[in-house]
Amino acid sequence: MDLFPPVLLAEWRDTKETLHRFAQIVGKIRLAASARRNHWWNVPFHVTGRGITTRPMGQVDGNPIFTIDFDFVDHRLVVITLDGEERSFPLPGQSVASFYDQTLAALAALGVRADIAVPRPFDLPDADRPFAEDTEHAVYDPVAANRYWRVLSQVASVLEEFAAGFSGKASSVHHFWHTFDIAHSRFSGRRVDQPEQVDPVTREAYSSEVISFGFWFGDDTFAEPAFYSYTAPEPAGLTEAPLNPASAQWVASGDSHLAVLRYDAARSEADPRAAVLAFYESAYQAGAGRAGWDIAALACPGGITDPVRRI
Repeated sequence: MDLFPPVLLAEWRDTKETLHRFAQIVGKIRLAASARRNHWWNVPFHVTGRGITTRPMGQVDGNPIFTIDFDFVDHRLVVITLDGEERSFPLPGQSVASFYDQTLAALAALGVRADIAVPRPFDLPDADRPFAEDTEHAVYDPVAANRYWRVLSQVASVLEEFAAGFSGKASSVHHFWHTFDIAHSRFSGRRVDQPEQVDPVTREAYSSEVISFGFWFGDDTFAEPAFYSYTAPEPAGLTEAPLNPASAQWVASGDSHLAVLRYDAARSEADPRAAVLAFYESAYQAGAGRAGWDIAALACPGGITDPVRRI
């Protein structure tokens, strides 16, 4: 498969909307069954050789240790406990309601109690509709789902390479079920005091100065896949900084800005992987430089912090 194959939002929008809600159901189970980490790092998915996984969870909530995996090769949801017991069911042909029911049934059969505090979508247009009542979203195209996972895997590999160059506090490369993006974040170590009226999710996510880098598949607000970066809080003069490659640009997003490299623009470059790495690096230099980060001290060339081994 070519690096960064075509992914037109219009061609798989229905599958994406269904799969996004599937992911939120499993993600909310992960939220309930895992130890909380700073910046919500306990809740995202991680890419595997066949799909995406919650990673092992349970025990902290009284459940046996278990994982939930989306298999985008055989197109099944797979639940496995630490003792090797397994339940699975096919993803095609499911509505959100039937997926919700079958997921809970699979967990129950393995002795896992699923505690979803708010069994409705988070920050989606139908956020007031319970998962158990959603028969509207019921499209699952296996070809589109497999391509989503393959692109996700390719982007994850690029982000892993980029992440290697930073030695400070940083997130893993992970796939958030909230916005359905894959991201890696770097932190300066400086705290940020959020106003009291800011919601709890945002308060925790942006409690420290951060520059984030990622990729999303497009949605109603930005209707095409794109690589992105943002600095929060946004320093003065950020959008005056140059971005690479030349097709990248600064885009207004609420009261701040995103550095954006559209997916098709990256695909048109002679070396798409190098273009994305250059984009992330230019966005980092722009944000870190204007925010006063100690860029040299935080550098980690080739993933090496030992100054002797760098020589």
